[in-house]
Amino acid sequence: MDPFTQLTAVACPLPLANVDTDQIVPARFMSTPRAQGYSGFLLHDMRRGADGQPTGLIALDRPERAGAQIIVAKRNFGCGSSREAAVYALADFGIRCVIAPSFGEIFAGNSLSNGLLTARVSETEADALLAALEAGGKTLTVDLEAQTISGGDQAVRFDIDPAARLRLLNGWDAIQMTLSFKDEIAAFQVRDAAARPWAKPQKVSDPRGLTP
Repeated sequence: MDPFTQLTAVACPLPLANVDTDQIVPARFMSTPRAQGYSGFLLHDMRRGADGQPTGLIALDRPERAGAQIIVAKRNFGCGSSREAAVYALADFGIRCVIAPSFGEIFAGNSLSNGLLTARVSETEADALLAALEAGGKTLTVDLEAQTISGGDQAVRFDIDPAARLRLLNGWDAIQMTLSFKDEIAAFQVRDAAARPWAKPQKVSDPRGLTP
């Protein structure tokens, strides 16, 4: 996945708490192959009425939010089921960062695996960012190295797990993260072999003369 270092982009306010994964991508769309793209399903039932036409209730559909790559929401974003398709919908739409006071734990893990930053701020800070966007603010700058969010007269720090931060900065998946410690792992194996030689599996001759 692409590294995430700094992003300056259009930000969309979503002043709702407890936006769950079924709202982010309704279950009936999950049989669609990922190759076809999930962007059209993002917040589908909140953005479109029974006739399939846009409701205008979600800022993502407003002209001034075209091309948004950042969403600012309230607490507990991504709660509910563990469906990774919720992250697919966000990523395929072009969202690279969601800012909120808290996130569903599994959603945050799925986001990390897909290169989407979940930036945690306080409820007061989230409300201030939302107010600034709703008052006409358009863009935010998210700096993962400095762990800051800025835009207009707003400037706040955000929290993120250090291991998640390292993975996103380097664009690493879980295996690449492990391989980044290959020298330390090799050194441990040498020390451990010397300290516990009895722990290493030994070849045992097969009485039938077969090679194990």
